Amino acid sequence: MDIPERASDNRPYFFLSYAHTPAWGSSGGDPDHWVHVLFTDLCDHIMALTDLPAGAPAGFMDREMRAGDGWPEKLSENLATCRVFVPLFSPRYFTSESCGREWFAFNERIVRARATGAGAMSAIVPALWTHIDYAQLPDSVRHIHVDQAQFGDRYAANGIYGLIKLNRLHDEYEETVLGLAQRIVRIAHESPLPSSRPRPYESTPSAFKPRGEGPRRIHLTVAAPTRHSIPEHRDTRPYGEDAQDWNPYHSESTRSLPALAEELIRSLDYRITVSSFDDEDTGENLVADDSDKAAPSHPGILLVDRWALTDEERKRRLAAFDANARPWVSAIVPWNRADIQCHGDEGRKLAADLEQTLPLILDRGRRADCRVAVNGVPSLKAFTDVLPAVVAHATRQYLKHAEAHPPAGPPIRRPRLLGPIQPPLDEGGADDGGEEA
Repeated sequence: MDIPERASDNRPYFFLSYAHTPAWGSSGGDPDHWVHVLFTDLCDHIMALTDLPAGAPAGFMDREMRAGDGWPEKLSENLATCRVFVPLFSPRYFTSESCGREWFAFNERIVRARATGAGAMSAIVPALWTHIDYAQLPDSVRHIHVDQAQFGDRYAANGIYGLIKLNRLHDEYEETVLGLAQRIVRIAHESPLPSSRPRPYESTPSAFKPRGEGPRRIHLTVAAPTRHSIPEHRDTRPYGEDAQDWNPYHSESTRSLPALAEELIRSLDYRITVSSFDDEDTGENLVADDSDKAAPSHPGILLVDRWALTDEERKRRLAAFDANARPWVSAIVPWNRADIQCHGDEGRKLAADLEQTLPLILDRGRRADCRVAVNGVPSLKAFTDVLPAVVAHATRQYLKHAEAHPPAGPPIRRPRLLGPIQPPLDEGGADDGGEEA
């Protein structure tokens, strides 16, 4: 009996993500020379551990790329096709916007794969380039396991850079790199991650908040019916027992949309809370009216299903929500273009009802760079593409309009420049050191 041939997969096994070390002094050497040595050694091991044909890339790093050579496109293409992402952790790594973009683009692939039921194991395999303080890691990476116990105390204390620079630790370096290569191959084979369409590098957000910025918070409110509160003729597949079970892209995803949005927003280094619009405390989260309720302390996003408007009471509450919404409340209106009931007369009526119910929030979205979000997001890919832009817009509006609260304690007077100070006169009326008049 003929055995079917295994389909060839010549994608790079890993993408090496590292923070470039700035050049200094007059030596003119390559400050990232040792990173390239590590990359070469990993590629040698992977070629020995796999059946990659000659000429196929074992890995990818951006060492040879320069501006003007189409490097953003090459970077995006390899982030969309490589099997495993290997970030080299160092203090400089988490202050690098480029590294943050690479992390977000690859992690987005993982989130989408999980939504479709593929890629259950994380394909991010971090390695310690230098010692780091784990307490200082961004929130967006804390869920990733760093396997330092397997490689010993010297690896944890010095990182790969320390092992590679000290001749007496050469054997430990070789053992560490071989173990890292074996793990890359194992994860690539046990949990293959599908390729995706390359994400434009220049518009990819960073997974790390800017240096010196405190914890970023955002609240997501879901306005959607449950399977028990939709009209009898409505398809029940997008709905569950709670509004947070809403899955408009059920033909593409096995996960609820709020859960997927929560994971993506957390990967942008935000601390996120989620609630259903029908919950009693929704107004406290996103709306500050003329009552005694405190103004919300973070930006917010309203995730709204047009079918939520079929309930008159919810529709009335949404209209009140819109009238009192602060500038830092944005909206996303998902719908599935494959959902037949979203088309036709009923779909057009619901779209018109939404325009009348949320005129303020929708108009703000169209005047910003989030027009797609409020006009209707027709697919899961379109949703994951537009969500970071909505998060960024809501955050900018919050920083622009929210009331600033000074730190506790007595106020500190603003420093003022004083004019020239004349030297004091002595008792005889002369300046110090001068002659008497």
